[in-house]
Amino acid sequence: MTVARVLPNVTGLDKEFDYRVGEEVGVVQLGDLVRVDLHGRRVGGWVVALDPAEALPLDELKSITKVTGRGPSLDLIELAGWAAIRWAGRRRHFLHAASPDRAVHRVPRVERTGRVVEPRSPASTRILEDGGGVLRLPPTSDPRPAVMSALALGPTLVVVPAVDRAMLVASALRRAGLTVAVMPNDWALAAGGVDVVIGARRAAWSPCPGLAAVVVVDEHDEALQDEGSPTWHARDVLIERARRGGVPVLLASPCPTLTALEWGPLTKPSRERERDGWPIVDVIDRSDEEPWKRSLVTPQLIRHLRDPERAVVCVHNTPGRSRLLACRQCRALARCERCDAAVALDDAQRLTCGRCGMTRPPVCLMCSAGRFANLRPGVSRLRDEIEAAAGRPAVLLTASQPAAPTGAASIYVGTEAVLHRVEHADTVAFLDFDRELLAPRYRAGEQAMALLARAARLVGRRARGGRILVQTFLPQHVVLQAALHADPGKLAEAERAQREALRLPPFGAYAEIDGKGSGEFVASLPSVDGLVVAPIGDGFVARAPDWMMLGEALSKGERKPGSRLRVAVDPPR
Repeated sequence: MTVARVLPNVTGLDKEFDYRVGEEVGVVQLGDLVRVDLHGRRVGGWVVALDPAEALPLDELKSITKVTGRGPSLDLIELAGWAAIRWAGRRRHFLHAASPDRAVHRVPRVERTGRVVEPRSPASTRILEDGGGVLRLPPTSDPRPAVMSALALGPTLVVVPAVDRAMLVASALRRAGLTVAVMPNDWALAAGGVDVVIGARRAAWSPCPGLAAVVVVDEHDEALQDEGSPTWHARDVLIERARRGGVPVLLASPCPTLTALEWGPLTKPSRERERDGWPIVDVIDRSDEEPWKRSLVTPQLIRHLRDPERAVVCVHNTPGRSRLLACRQCRALARCERCDAAVALDDAQRLTCGRCGMTRPPVCLMCSAGRFANLRPGVSRLRDEIEAAAGRPAVLLTASQPAAPTGAASIYVGTEAVLHRVEHADTVAFLDFDRELLAPRYRAGEQAMALLARAARLVGRRARGGRILVQTFLPQHVVLQAALHADPGKLAEAERAQREALRLPPFGAYAEIDGKGSGEFVASLPSVDGLVVAPIGDGFVARAPDWMMLGEALSKGERKPGSRLRVAVDPPR
């Protein structure tokens, strides 16, 4: 008999317990998923150590009741401990990401081909041979040559923002004769050993025996970061995993984040190649328009809408019909008579308050007039205006609506979700891009640039005639100038100067704390030199010189029973 140290898969619990391994359960391996009795109930867990020196005598221990199947390896168990500090979370969250969705009792033996597939990228090859770095690719470039370059070194782990894209790359690699495991469904194949393990964010925790190289495609994409708590990022997990394993990492992106650029050296294409890989960007300056006569459907946009040969995608990140109204007669803002909040116009043509839920007919409280100017229209209202201006049907697409069938229309209107639901466009128009540029987030510039890069992929290279229209009151903003000149480096320079001065990531660690019990949690944090916690809105902001210092301090905070606490380290939004 042996002793197994188990970390239970129980919310809010991050403590290990020792159990006896009886003959009835057979052989237990490190990382196995098991079932154990804990406080009168049977729970799952992971074996994180075997025969620990300080274990209790066998006759004082309960037995493991069942071995569910194989689980993460020792290196991933140790990596989960690091991540729990880095993002002030629980180890169980990361071990769950590293475990198969279905029980795996036997890992199959897969024959690696070891083939070196062409075409490879000379720039990627140099980066990998030098120990890793950042590769800036135009948004319309194919990332597969970068993956092929990594395969020349041996088994490769590839992470992309979306599973559907991972499946497309995997199909191409299989046609080339390589063995491929697509995560999370092919967990057993990955553990058995293949040429390529590929998947979305969670694939950062995939098994990959003999790992020789790591590739992250579209490192800038927000999908690589978990929006829940803990807010871990696949890029940072893979950088640490590769560092521990002594293997190179290649981060590829059309607009690398400042965090990536501060991590490793940048390799960028020639100016000619980068310019050709971006579409034409038209910046529409609206700063001379009269405030009460402004419309998001501008003459420049109408020219594209009325061209029957062009497929047009209009992006506006304001759902609903309206978000801010003003009386056309007295110019007073439309407010709720109960709580004084701004009211919006719903589909039934009623004024509704988003704060208290009160509704009323569309009548001004100040002068009783019934006509309102829509100062901040939503996508539902804009779809009607665009359809009328174009003289052809327009389809509304948002994150909450099902995707439209292929060929349903040639004009689409929606929030940024429309950029992920439409496969091709001739024109992508951002109707109110200042909402992205002026968003109250320290990463607003990078996120705005990422939207432009996504739009560039829809319309293709400038030689195809695709265009991006950007309507703005800030035509000289550095994001727009970077896209206009197909030079994302302009944004990186401005971001570096600003964040370094403010000690924001990656030049300092930053976290947001909110939810029920946040006040008690903050009060229980230890006093640490360099840790600063300040109230902001309904929550708190915590800052420290580095992430591990911040994570260790936050991990020592007391989370009282019944609290609904959210700790977001480097929050994505």
